[in-house]
Amino acid sequence: MRTLPLRDPRLLAKPPACRLGTQVLLRTPDGRVLLVDPDFLDGHLLPGGACRTNEPPHHAATRTLHAQTGLHRPVTHLLAVDFTPADRYLERLTLVFDGGTLTDRDTARITVPPRHRSNLFGARLADPRDLPTLLSPAQHARTQQALATLGRTLPLLTHGQHAAA
Repeated sequence: MRTLPLRDPRLLAKPPACRLGTQVLLRTPDGRVLLVDPDFLDGHLLPGGACRTNEPPHHAATRTLHAQTGLHRPVTHLLAVDFTPADRYLERLTLVFDGGTLTDRDTARITVPPRHRSNLFGARLADPRDLPTLLSPAQHARTQQALATLGRTLPLLTHGQHAAA
């Protein structure tokens, strides 16, 4: 059996055009879900954002969560993986991480930067019954799946090893 070198130019010549995004599910003890309100979409989202080139997704999730809310939550366990085919954007894969439960102290620390820096109108804690009206259908389905998976997370691996927070 013939094996190709790891840095074979044929594999690197044209990488696939797929964006990797992250979101973090955070909730309060009474079940409310933390959402952000972006100025570039209709509706709310779970906090998160795109990975940078060669950035591990759990680092991107931690970085974007902090940038959007001021919260620092290392994340290493997945709740959902969502593939979205190309439409008005490139195809994308979104990983939803478990951010755990927010304490009263955490919720008091939520700080959204000014809109000109964050592209966000703000953040809110939403009752799960309100999610269908706050989220797009795809975002709602993704969030519902993440909520249904709580307690049964998958670990994120980096080069076959458990990702360090």
